[in-house]
Amino acid sequence: MSFPRYPAYKNSEAEWLGAVPKNWEVIPLKRVANFINGAAFKPSEWAESGIPIIRIENLNGGESFNHFSGDLDPRYIVEPGDLLFGWSGNRGTSFGPYIWSKEGKYALNQHIFRVIFDGLDSQWFFWSLVAVTSHVEDQAHGIIGMVHVTKSDLGAIKIPFPNEREQRRIAVFLDRETVKIDELVAEQKKLIILLKEKRQAVISHAVTKGLDPNVLLKESEVEWMGKVPQHWEVAHLKRFCLDITDGAHISPDTEGGVYPFVSTKDLSGETIDFDGALLTSESSYDYLLKTGCRPFQGDVLFSKDGTIGRTVVVRDDREFVVASSLIIIRPDTKVLDADYLNFLCKSFLVVAQVESFVKGAGLPRLSIQNLLKVLGVFPPKGEQERIAEFLLGKQAQFDALIKEAESAIDLLKERRTALVSAVVTGQIDVRDLVTEEEEKAA
Repeated sequence: MSFPRYPAYKNSEAEWLGAVPKNWEVIPLKRVANFINGAAFKPSEWAESGIPIIRIENLNGGESFNHFSGDLDPRYIVEPGDLLFGWSGNRGTSFGPYIWSKEGKYALNQHIFRVIFDGLDSQWFFWSLVAVTSHVEDQAHGIIGMVHVTKSDLGAIKIPFPNEREQRRIAVFLDRETVKIDELVAEQKKLIILLKEKRQAVISHAVTKGLDPNVLLKESEVEWMGKVPQHWEVAHLKRFCLDITDGAHISPDTEGGVYPFVSTKDLSGETIDFDGALLTSESSYDYLLKTGCRPFQGDVLFSKDGTIGRTVVVRDDREFVVASSLIIIRPDTKVLDADYLNFLCKSFLVVAQVESFVKGAGLPRLSIQNLLKVLGVFPPKGEQERIAEFLLGKQAQFDALIKEAESAIDLLKERRTALVSAVVTGQIDVRDLVTEEEEKAA
């Protein structure tokens, strides 16, 4: 869809803006708004009750609040409808503008500005700051993780100012169009959830019932397991494995690092991210080898800390060791196929057992002793291989669909960003794209 442009433009003399509509002013933010940084509350000042403190994590939807019970400077009080700006946070999440919507009074923590302004359409100004955020993030291109901007740098950024009527129409247009895009993003996210659920259901059915719909079933003699193919065996995982062991319980010596030291964070999908892993020195590696934390080709890695139950088959014959957040499961290849074991560990059958064993309110953990208690179902080796081959094909299909949906989300977010920027900088003329009824209703 093509949008109309304004009839005449002028040079804004601001590199990030380029040309703007001829009748718009271009003014630094500091001339129209005051950015008040939050208070530097110390942990010793936190209380169980009092006024809740807004921190960066609360801008992301976090519902956990610290409280302050002392006297608070009115500058740091936030009420519903106030415009905030996270000036030090993660790109795409906690960095940028937010309209605070929770009822009641809150205290503002440092790293967040309360934006004070007058004589501007508040929703238009919010969208202008969204465009400014994209500009600041572009300037920080290549910086991973946190992005920040100082008060002086933010205040110096020039933005274009249309008249009050145009501000209102721009706000109405962007409110309407971004909702449409957000709804499409939400649909793609729901699709991803459904695809992942369907993928796990297909895996679970294959590793508990097999591929033959006419196979004779028997009672598993495990109440919650139900029936399984008559010729399959129900047993603990450890019975079909040569070894199940923890990773290293010590931190690696990374000075002069040579060998990858892999942890849960380095398991990505069905692969191990060796490039992103820490490297341990040769002497440290030699010591760690004695603890048995070196996996071999055909082993299955199972995460037991934080994100529990993430699994991957070791495909490469390369030297590396793993952290204590991972368990190395070494299948007895005479009776157990590594890919079948990997899928079994991803099935509802194993996941439900693992979840019942997980301990820890802060960082969830699964002990290796509890993994040794987990039951599985085991067909003959040849049938395991056929099931694994079938599931590898199915998984590739699901992964392709999930990737397609993720790409659609990325494209929609890019389109949203580009649309906001184009409208607030006057590259699109929306004056005739909003009805008077919409304008009055807003």
